[in-house]
Amino acid sequence: MAEPIIAVRHLSKSFGANVVLRDIDFTVSSGDVTTVIGPSGSGKSTLLRCINLLETPTSGSVIFHDQDVTGRGVDPAAYRSKVGMVFQSFNLFSNMTVLDNCTVGQRKVLKKDAETARKNAIRYLEQVGMAPYINARPRQLSGGQKQRVAIARALAMEPEVLLFDEPTSALDPEMVGEVLSVMRDLARGGMTMIVVTHEMAFARDVSNHVVFMADGVIAEEGLPGELFQDPKNPRTREFLARFREN
Repeated sequence: MAEPIIAVRHLSKSFGANVVLRDIDFTVSSGDVTTVIGPSGSGKSTLLRCINLLETPTSGSVIFHDQDVTGRGVDPAAYRSKVGMVFQSFNLFSNMTVLDNCTVGQRKVLKKDAETARKNAIRYLEQVGMAPYINARPRQLSGGQKQRVAIARALAMEPEVLLFDEPTSALDPEMVGEVLSVMRDLARGGMTMIVVTHEMAFARDVSNHVVFMADGVIAEEGLPGELFQDPKNPRTREFLARFREN
């Protein structure tokens, strides 16, 4: 049985009186591709931000290898080097080249020397098909290229888990495929991933665990084949109806 890497336990998050997440509970094991689907505003992105400590949960915990990372004494930067995140809006440094974007974290957080960081960055840029662009600035790249650089940057930190927050939603339709192709390759290579996505075919075909969220709770979860073919919860059925008709 695969080793549990992340366990989210009874996690809730409020912003003032607005309760965004309620009693979220699930486990991610080594090699899992967990997709989180659901309508906009259901708390999916907030959940990822809590897992990556970009937001502090109001209650509950995030367990990483048996350690509660929401407790005291945890270095968020060191934790994020193990649990990387790819954002919807790329979040590249606009004043840096592609190569520098992929080496700065290695040097500052992992304390790698310049040459080691450079070789590592180029290896992952090659993996996502962006090595020819190492001297380009983000403004010179298409949206799909920016997102592939963002994935290479996250991979260069050699994380155990990658979080993807709607990685294709800011892209033109013709660029979506190139990013999903990279993500499919990562899944085939055994990368542990939690993916918030509106790409239902990806959730059905690539993930091994689907979490459906609605109104800040997990309404249903399970194997993709079962959840897409025979959803039990009326909210899940309603949400998937349009996709299942296509």
